[in-house]
Formats: sequence, structure tokens, C-alpha cells
Amino acid sequence: MEIKELGHVVLYVRDITRSAHFYGEVLGWRRLTADGAPAMPVAAFSAPSNRTHHELLLIEVGPDAAALPAGRRVGMYHFGLKIGDSDDELRAALAQLREAGVPILGASDHGITHSLYIADPDGNEIELYIDVPDVDWRSDPSLLYSPVKPLRL
Repeated sequence: MEIKELGHVVLYVRDITRSAHFYGEVLGWRRLTADGAPAMPVAAFSAPSNRTHHELLLIEVGPDAAALPAGRRVGMYHFGLKIGDSDDELRAALAQLREAGVPILGASDHGITHSLYIADPDGNEIELYIDVPDVDWRSDPSLLYSPVKPLRL
């Protein structure tokens, strides 16, 4: 078997309306709708590239669902969303996030990427990143293990 690409991410959320607003309006994903679709508390999203049928699916589990445990734990740490190829694009995203009142959890220079870290309304961590221009990690895979430095935008 060979994995060809990451297809999609599915997240449980407490409130589908709140989470659909965050992913659609704040992060700018395109929400997929279908006439005649069953009335279920779900929302599907895709990037404008139409790379695949959906890249994110949200499933509402209600307000009494258990919270993500704090601190070190087994499970997903975060998922990354590429938002461009320049620090200008990352700065624009930072301004939009601040305008929307989204707290910034961190900012890192990974050598090959520059990243902002945020959380969705249910605490799922998201890395918003750009690929650093002119860094050729394909010909030098050791760059993937560069020390992480604070990012200054």
C-alpha cells in the first residue's frame, strides 16, 4: 500500500453553527451544500482548488461532549493548513485573525515553513503556514528537522 495524499480531516464539534462560521467565515473555507441533503448536524468544506470532494467534515456532538484534555496526551496535536508562500500572506492572515478576535497560540519559524498556531472553538489546534521561498527541502530532507525558532513577522 502507498498513501497518495491526506484526503480529509473529520472533527467532532459541540455546535455546528459556531464551528461552521469559524471554518467558513474566519478561515475562508468554502462550505459545500447540496439540495436534498439530509438535515443532519454536519458541515463539509473544501478549498477553492477543488482538489477533492471534501477536506474537512464537522460533526456536531452537542454541548455536553467531553472537552479535549489539557497538556500532553495521545491523539492529534494539530493539523496544518497551507495559506500561501510568503510572509506577506501570513501577515495578512494574522491581521484577519486578530480582527476576528482569534487568539494566537504561537508563531514558529521551522526553517522550511513559517507558522501561526490557533485553536478552533472546540480547542482543536490548527497550524496556518506558508512555505518559505527558495528552501529546497526535497533535495535536503534534513531541513525538515531544523530547530524551531520564534517567528517574527
